[in-house]
Amino acid sequence: MLRNRGVSVSFAGSPDRIEARLVPEAGFEFDPFRISGLPRRPGRAQLRAVLLAGRAPRACARILSARRPDVVLGGGGYVAGPMVYAAWRKRIPAALTEADAQLGLANRIAAPFARRVFLAYPVSGRDGSRYRVVGRPVRPVDEIEQTEARRRFDLPEHGPVVLVFGGSQGAQALNDLAVDAWGAEGPAVLHLCGERYVEELTRRDLRPDYRLLPWTEDFAAALAASDLVVARSGGSVWEVAAAGKPAVLVPSPNVTADHQTKNARQFEAAGGAVVVAEPDRARVPAVVTKLLADDVRLAAMGEAMRRAARPDAADVIAEELITLASA
Repeated sequence: MLRNRGVSVSFAGSPDRIEARLVPEAGFEFDPFRISGLPRRPGRAQLRAVLLAGRAPRACARILSARRPDVVLGGGGYVAGPMVYAAWRKRIPAALTEADAQLGLANRIAAPFARRVFLAYPVSGRDGSRYRVVGRPVRPVDEIEQTEARRRFDLPEHGPVVLVFGGSQGAQALNDLAVDAWGAEGPAVLHLCGERYVEELTRRDLRPDYRLLPWTEDFAAALAASDLVVARSGGSVWEVAAAGKPAVLVPSPNVTADHQTKNARQFEAAGGAVVVAEPDRARVPAVVTKLLADDVRLAAMGEAMRRAARPDAADVIAEELITLASA
């Protein structure tokens, strides 16, 4: 969105994370600096993280001196904090994005140094003039006919299809639930299980219309092929919403401040999702069966998800950044 407005964009981050490869592949310049997350348990890794965090603002300041940007955007997480702080020290306007319904630790620390904080969801206590709820930017959803999408994954042309995923890394609780519930019978399933689980799950006796994959780069087609989604409620839930797909959301309990449950409740309140707590996940197959039997409700939920998606999030952020840069 920024490039479309004639803005020059570069990225900075850790050389040890996936963005160090993906950013150059996407055609952007990338400036590395050393930083790591803070482990919860005391030890050498925690000490190393603290030392890197102390050095990172100086490395970020050098990057800023070389790039001379008009505005800085931090994408949340521990990588963004030192750069936003360094920008504040140099009086360069900076902004942050928060992807969850709970402000993360890194963003809570960095927020005082940012002129604007873009929230995906309303966050209690974060409603001043610096905070704006915009949704989460996602890639534009490709318009793919369901028949074509199903052909790409060798799924039946007719009948319901359930898409199951636990994020790109997978989720064992959802994997076991899906295979146990639908591996032998039930609706056709497209199951994106995560690379680390695929070898184990392929040993299971699955019927031909139960399609098991570690992940797919054609996620838009995976969504287009489905009638209902069963998933966690991390960042990918926004892509589900943008595609207008009704969902059964099983939030991960293994996240800070239970933010996935807060995320999921937002879409449930909008009318687009049913939330099932992980300890109650045995209810999911019955919920799915009931929803697939009710075309009117599925359609209404899909429209509710589409309304909740905020497809203009990227445009709103881009315009605000340009305004900050011009101030």
